[in-house]
Amino acid sequence: MDEKQFEALMRRMDSLTKLLAFNIIKDRSVNDQVDVLTKAGLKASDIAELLGKEPNQIYVTQTLLRKAKKKEPPKEPPSTQESTQTETASSV
Repeated sequence: MDEKQFEALMRRMDSLTKLLAFNIIKDRSVNDQVDVLTKAGLKASDIAELLGKEPNQIYVTQTLLRKAKKKEPPKEPPSTQESTQTETASSV
């Protein structure tokens, strides 16, 4: 494969990536869009290009999302004590 074919292939792959990203994030808020695309491994500059925003807006959104997640209490699985109490109550 020569350089020209490689570049054409890369442009097509970039287009497919953008189309897939648009399909995944449609009908979501901007914060959700940024969160999903960040988790998918896209760089802030790539997210900005996809969403038609400035990279700085994406950096700020990512920072606010990280801070909000740190403030959330961790989700704990149901305790075994509650399961035991339920089993005991049902067996009585």
